[in-house]
Amino acid sequence: MLKVNELTGGYDGKSIIKNMTFHVEKGRILGILGPNGSGKSTLLKMISGVLKPISGEIFIEERPIKSYDVKQLAKKMAVLPQLNASAFTNSVYDAVSLGRYPHQSGFFSSWTVEDEKMVQQAMESTGVSHYKNQYLEFLSGGEQQRVFIAQALAQNSELLLLDEPTNHLDIAHQKQILDMIRMQVEFHGLTVVSIFHDINLASLYCDELLLLEDGEMRAFGEPHEVIMQEQIADVYQARIATYPHPELPKPQITMLPANKMDRKNPSIRIDDFSITKDYVEYRAQAPLKVISSAVHNAGIGWYDTFLNRAIAPEYDIHHVKEETRQFLLQNEFSPTNTVVMLTAVETKYAAIQHFAKNNVEIIVMVTAGVGNSVDVTKTYLREDEPHIGTINTWVIINGKLTDEAFIQAMITATEAKTKALADKQIKDPLTNTTATSTATDSLLIASTQQGEEMPYAGPITEIGKLIGRAVFEVTISAINKYKQCNNL
Repeated sequence: MLKVNELTGGYDGKSIIKNMTFHVEKGRILGILGPNGSGKSTLLKMISGVLKPISGEIFIEERPIKSYDVKQLAKKMAVLPQLNASAFTNSVYDAVSLGRYPHQSGFFSSWTVEDEKMVQQAMESTGVSHYKNQYLEFLSGGEQQRVFIAQALAQNSELLLLDEPTNHLDIAHQKQILDMIRMQVEFHGLTVVSIFHDINLASLYCDELLLLEDGEMRAFGEPHEVIMQEQIADVYQARIATYPHPELPKPQITMLPANKMDRKNPSIRIDDFSITKDYVEYRAQAPLKVISSAVHNAGIGWYDTFLNRAIAPEYDIHHVKEETRQFLLQNEFSPTNTVVMLTAVETKYAAIQHFAKNNVEIIVMVTAGVGNSVDVTKTYLREDEPHIGTINTWVIINGKLTDEAFIQAMITATEAKTKALADKQIKDPLTNTTATSTATDSLLIASTQQGEEMPYAGPITEIGKLIGRAVFEVTISAINKYKQCNNL
């Protein structure tokens, strides 16, 4: 649809854009990224024909842009500049109707049913229909932006050029506008080239990204090929971290302060544990980075309060989310800052121990009832209803783990727990084979994220060795407590 070939140009004979070559297929969205002054708006003006290039060519549907007259080009291309001041007072309806000008034989002298349909659809899709009779100067900046997007859509061109289309919009209207543009692309074959300052929005909605640096192409490709941590950090001269979007295969970024903000340097202490008949509680001195399979606040996050809550065997597991939230509120725990596991084991059977070697320090807590133990290789023979978690394991680390190390720590801890079950000759009562777990075990790894980075936590690393030993020994201790108190 659009081809840019060795394009060079700028202002007053100065080359801001240098030797730019790329193409955009029909029915795709290209996002243009780059820091301020990198040439984004200049490139868009050259594509739109506002600026003539010093050298190179621009093609729309294999035809040089310079071969189109003004009306022909307007039928092919609609442009939404960054700033869109109205030269005279217009109502919203009149402003949107201006988008139909390229389709008229005279100034609205041939207004048709199709023209009216396109205007109404554009206003409806951008959410401006309800103030179509209001004047632009009485609208907020965000509302004006939506009106001008509606004007561009009413033009019904095949190529849409946008300069920061979500500027001045709140997140709800950003989503509305970009969802609407995405729908036009997917269902009507619209081709879009848009400048973005928000890298996350660009990644989420664009098919390809063009990253500019000092007027040159630093990268071009799908979002995962462009939004790479080191590359974005280098171009924008900013500390960032990348992470996957939770629902789509698109990378996202988060900003990191230039200098790490002062954080309390917490230690981990047995004294920070307390045990009641209802729960084992660990209250950290500062938020810990956590990965867990808890029933409340599972996954990855930062939390400072941890509960291993004892539940009766008849507990209704099907309503666990709301019941747990109500429990936290009634007991004055923060639902957003507390991780909760459930166990069928009484809290008095919890085993807690501190371990340290060299510069590595951890605390492990385990509750281990083994009455419903299973052999994971034989569970296909079972048709059990869901159970409350029985072997719950916490590993609290005073150190700084990478994401990879967090996952390896979970693997190491699980292997150590399984070895403890084998050594204690815990059997699956259904198959009489060695048990590997109970039906719904839970695991938590928490770290202060302070000190020297630990890139790995496998069984032969310093932290892995300590986790393996600690989880094994504490699990043995918890099983012994459970058996002794239950005369097993």
